[in-house]
Amino acid sequence: MLNGLDQVGWDRLTHAYGPADDVPDQIRDLVSPDEDRRQKALWELSGNIYHQGTIYEATAYAVPFLLEVLTAPECDEQPQLLSLLCSIVTGFDEMWLPGGLPVADHRARAAGGEAVLAAAPRPGDDGFDEDEADYEYVEGLSDEDRGRMFAHIWVRAYDAVRAGVPVFRALLTWEPPVACMAAYTLAWFPEDAPESLRALANLTEGDDEGVVAATAAVATGLLGGRPAITLDDPRPIARWGAAIALATVDGPDATDDVVDELISAAAGALPDSDRVPFLDGNLAAYAGGALRLTGDRHAARTFDALLERVPSVSGTSAFHVVKEALHLAFPAGALPAGTGYPSLDDRQRRLVDALAGSPGTWLIDGRNFGNFGMLVREYGLPASSDALRDYATTR
Repeated sequence: MLNGLDQVGWDRLTHAYGPADDVPDQIRDLVSPDEDRRQKALWELSGNIYHQGTIYEATAYAVPFLLEVLTAPECDEQPQLLSLLCSIVTGFDEMWLPGGLPVADHRARAAGGEAVLAAAPRPGDDGFDEDEADYEYVEGLSDEDRGRMFAHIWVRAYDAVRAGVPVFRALLTWEPPVACMAAYTLAWFPEDAPESLRALANLTEGDDEGVVAATAAVATGLLGGRPAITLDDPRPIARWGAAIALATVDGPDATDDVVDELISAAAGALPDSDRVPFLDGNLAAYAGGALRLTGDRHAARTFDALLERVPSVSGTSAFHVVKEALHLAFPAGALPAGTGYPSLDDRQRRLVDALAGSPGTWLIDGRNFGNFGMLVREYGLPASSDALRDYATTR
């Protein structure tokens, strides 16, 4: 297997840490009989061809070999590989949820990007500096050319992963952890929706808890289809998935029972589940985001449910819940500079008070969560609970 791996000019391609000549051995290690080597290879590939939401020229070249590994008899890491492939496509899925991935927009932005990338310096060129050359080239581009180049890199990687869609459909029949990740992966390829929807429609069982069925339902909604499971399903997570899908498809026409199910979830009726791939398993936050799709009619009830959650969450759960609450409280975006607490409306003051009185919400693993503070700052508010408390007491 992996024929052709050494025929790729990896030393002329770059990833997050310079020349990509370490990638072939890492891909081979994915099928090593040594679990430690497999895990190390996954960790390395999740930091070089994909790095904190960014992909590189080498990424698209690596993907066909990752797809080959995915179904190899020697591979025991299918869920993790699918997760890496999804990360290459989405970065962080919170960027696109609840609405789905706008592939056509990316394709339009990529026009002309191939020529910009072709002109970039490469390892082996005279005077190439691994630490500076690529950076200087990118920084010297206009905003338009930089956007075209990065969009082109993304489209090439996206299409490389898209070639695996038939494989992902076949993996829906595997054991639950693999089937769940395969369903999640299919959600990001709307151009292949018809056949994927037919395959996902068969995924109504899979596990007693309903995680596989729920994931398939959410994927179905993102692909524009109606879920095969219903709000009468006895499994709470399955009902959550059905409600998410129906809100995604029906939007403002979603029925009251869909909204009721989502509001219950947004209020914390279901615990987070790291077995659900979407939004890191934060069921409450995704329910809040899906409610956004149903229009202003339910905004007050949604906000109340999210506000009730604020004191009891922290870390990434807090980030997702508060993100939706901020969106509802500040629909116009950031406050104008100098806006004082008395100038806030009732909903805004209630959220400020909740955040100011919930110092634990600002933490992750007992430490200050920088990304959370940045999120709050984006709306023109102080970026710590202490500073927000002072803000709320200033008249």
